[in-house]
Amino acid sequence: QTTVYAADGLARATGGLGVALTTTGPGVANAAGAFGEAAASASPVLLIASEISTALARPGVVRGVLHESRDQAAIFEPLAKAVFRPRTAADAVRDVGLAIAAAGAFPRGPVYLDVPMDVLAQPAAPVEVPVTEPVGPNSDDVARLVEMLASARRVVIWAGGGVVASGAEGEVRLLAERLGATVIPTFAGRGVLPPDHPCLVGVPPHEREVADLVASADLMLGVGSGFDGAMTRNWSMKLPPLLANINCDPNEVAKNYQPDLAVVGDARLTLRTVLDALPAGQAPDPIAAAVGATARQRLRVEDESAEPMRLLDTLSTVVDDDTVLLADMAIPGYWLAAYGTVRRTRQLQYPMGWGTLGYALPAAIGPASVGQQALVVCGDGGFMFAVGELATIAQHRLPVTILVVDDGGYGMLRFDQHHVGDDIRGVDLARPDFVRLAESFGIKGDVVTDVGEPLAAALRVALSSGEPRMVVLETAMTPPRTTSPRWPAVS
Repeated sequence: QTTVYAADGLARATGGLGVALTTTGPGVANAAGAFGEAAASASPVLLIASEISTALARPGVVRGVLHESRDQAAIFEPLAKAVFRPRTAADAVRDVGLAIAAAGAFPRGPVYLDVPMDVLAQPAAPVEVPVTEPVGPNSDDVARLVEMLASARRVVIWAGGGVVASGAEGEVRLLAERLGATVIPTFAGRGVLPPDHPCLVGVPPHEREVADLVASADLMLGVGSGFDGAMTRNWSMKLPPLLANINCDPNEVAKNYQPDLAVVGDARLTLRTVLDALPAGQAPDPIAAAVGATARQRLRVEDESAEPMRLLDTLSTVVDDDTVLLADMAIPGYWLAAYGTVRRTRQLQYPMGWGTLGYALPAAIGPASVGQQALVVCGDGGFMFAVGELATIAQHRLPVTILVVDDGGYGMLRFDQHHVGDDIRGVDLARPDFVRLAESFGIKGDVVTDVGEPLAAALRVALSSGEPRMVVLETAMTPPRTTSPRWPAVS
């Protein structure tokens, strides 16, 4: 599981292919949870597993060979972009090339391939990877989109993960500045504009000020997004009168909302064509930054959000542009993913695709393995999902700082139970002494109780060390409005 998480983390941080190798049977079966997260988040990951020897396997019969399954590859078929089952050396070489190409071709996604043990020992030729090119848009669709953009008074650009995958950040910025448009990035699109850009809201549409801004626009332009439930409050978000959507996947372009115009094509190629055809004009003054600032100021003074906002302010002062932020499925992770300062694309990783608790720590091994500083923000419960990775991080002296926010258990589930009036049960956890646990692996640790300067000082030391470190923050927080139990509060 950690191998696939780490490959996913590497792919998200670099934009390249992440490759995971696992053994037969339970080894690969344990990877299914992480593979599902890669699938839901469209990460280009290749999982290569071994299979039992062809000399021992019999079609349709489970003989009881060690690690044997009825159909090992079938575990991944509901999740994978493609599945390959080569059974000869020549087929394996061909299929590895096809698998690499499939994972990296738009729309991206994880690919599974297994090779029998006896085939792995056979000589084979080098792998050749087919070249795939992004597909441009239909010219008639572009002409219609240009007409819609030119006639709209206020435009909202909904920037999804496809913007990042395509490398279309520059085109989104140029279009927003040309139109004076508001840019709302999804979780996967965060960092598409600098934090201080006047066209960037910097606060999710779950907050009432941003929801009102979206609803007041004339046109929403989606770019590289399927408009998932988490960002749209399960599609209850009020839309502008007109919706246009650009997506490279014809299955995604009209999946959740029926757009007035669906443009199938690569985000960068499409936006370049649009920019070339869009007539120059006087753009309205951007109002996004002012709306975002108003929402942030309100959050800083509300009782339930003041502490998390202080945490985010602290993180923004100690995290530089090069550090990769990995937010786990935990209350502090929810706040960071939606409201934290993100200075560039691929700086933030968040498992919003499948919502896999315990993602952040093992995923950090990916970028850290190529020398990128990683900051993991997780809860005490989620940390325990991957506590064994302290050994990996310590053995390789990886530059990973782990911020464990300890609220005594599963804080989000505790909130859920309280929210619906249930008894509080099964969420208050027995925990280790986290710092002593880290130190037993040779990882230095610290404990703080204040999200202000004490936390900042501890994180500065940890991040500047270039080595694995742990900081434990003892505090409890209320989840943000990006979590589903709180969605009614947006009105």
